[in-house]
Amino acid sequence: MTDQIKILIADDHAVVREGLRLLLGSEPGMAVVGQAADGVEAVQMAERLQPDVILLDLMMPNKNGIEAITEIKNNNSEARILVLTSFAEDEMVFPAIKGGALGYLLKDSSPQELLQAIRDTYEGESSLHPTIARKLIREINRPAQDLPPAEEPLTEREVEVLKLVAHGLSNQAIAEKLTISERTVRTHVGNILKKLHLANRTQAALYALREGLTDLKN
Repeated sequence: MTDQIKILIADDHAVVREGLRLLLGSEPGMAVVGQAADGVEAVQMAERLQPDVILLDLMMPNKNGIEAITEIKNNNSEARILVLTSFAEDEMVFPAIKGGALGYLLKDSSPQELLQAIRDTYEGESSLHPTIARKLIREINRPAQDLPPAEEPLTEREVEVLKLVAHGLSNQAIAEKLTISERTVRTHVGNILKKLHLANRTQAALYALREGLTDLKN
């Protein structure tokens, strides 16, 4: 084939990057054009190399995957991003997809599933691991009106924390960003869920988006 799918791999584990490079390099029609070891490198290399598909992990140093996705999409709205991660937690899945990732695959997927997901992403089609697809369908179909209004308004700090939760930041990352303890963040998150009658962080992220508190671009 003369046309090759140019792929950028972004993962902080060298052994994972090398394994992916060997797998994709042996596949006709695919070529690895770059490897990034953290989120900052991923953003820089995505802009410089303009790959067809960006294969991106979510848990990376310096800039996490959610932040990298948002920045890459801000720089190039046409960027095609396929998340490949070990994490199926609600608070990771929803912000990644809302941030602009076309696909979300778990690392227990087979090589064949990964190759097909890369092809689907290249074609602009969504590619979701079945577990992820079920989570998204369940959460996105949850009606907004079944959430009772907050009896007590959120404090300014709680709104700050809620926005960062919607961006997919962990409690530790929020603590570092706001210069408060992780225990304090946990307390704020608990208060947010209680005040808004929400069950988990994904519902909190959905609430923040529905209420216009954040659009995941800032």
